[in-house]
Amino acid sequence: MPRGRYSLHDPHDHTPFADEHFQCAPGPSGWRYVSQLTAHSGDHHGSVDLTLDELGRPIRLELHAAGWQVRGAALDGVTWVRTDPTGTDAAEGNVRAHAFTGTSPAFLIATARLLRLTPSSAATRVRLVTFTDPVLAPRTVDQSWTLLKRETHGTDNGPLTLDEYQVTALDTGEQHAVHIAGDVVLAAPGIELEELESPPSVFG
Repeated sequence: MPRGRYSLHDPHDHTPFADEHFQCAPGPSGWRYVSQLTAHSGDHHGSVDLTLDELGRPIRLELHAAGWQVRGAALDGVTWVRTDPTGTDAAEGNVRAHAFTGTSPAFLIATARLLRLTPSSAATRVRLVTFTDPVLAPRTVDQSWTLLKRETHGTDNGPLTLDEYQVTALDTGEQHAVHIAGDVVLAAPGIELEELESPPSVFG
């Protein structure tokens, strides 16, 4: 069960955003990721709880940030309920999309699991619903994912496969690289892996 800490920052001006203390593991239903976010002042910043099924579809999502809450799942596309800090105003949303995304590294792992690309795969288009910080406002985005390279390295804990993806935002054409090993993001825009207490899990 990998556990560790990511540091999150603005990918453009590198302004520090938060630290994300996480743990994740494959399980009977697929894969689960839970994390707590803290601001650099030490204050609680939010949380992420994401469970995928064996095909990489989100069967449960719960996000908290600045008093806002989102609960979602794959249902007729993706469906969610967003609740305001007072707890009195809940708005339901539904989009014909494949999955969710956001600032947490969990969503990069989830999209990679959903697409299951190989180095010979063509660029694959995916529609995602992202929840923007700090009020978890939903927005639909279209991306293209390509697995550029897959390398296997020997480690003390057995072979470790490293995947390098190219992700393109289809509305702007902006491209960036995402490096993933098992269920851990090694590097991506706005994300740095600072601590890892145990090796990444190997998916079957």
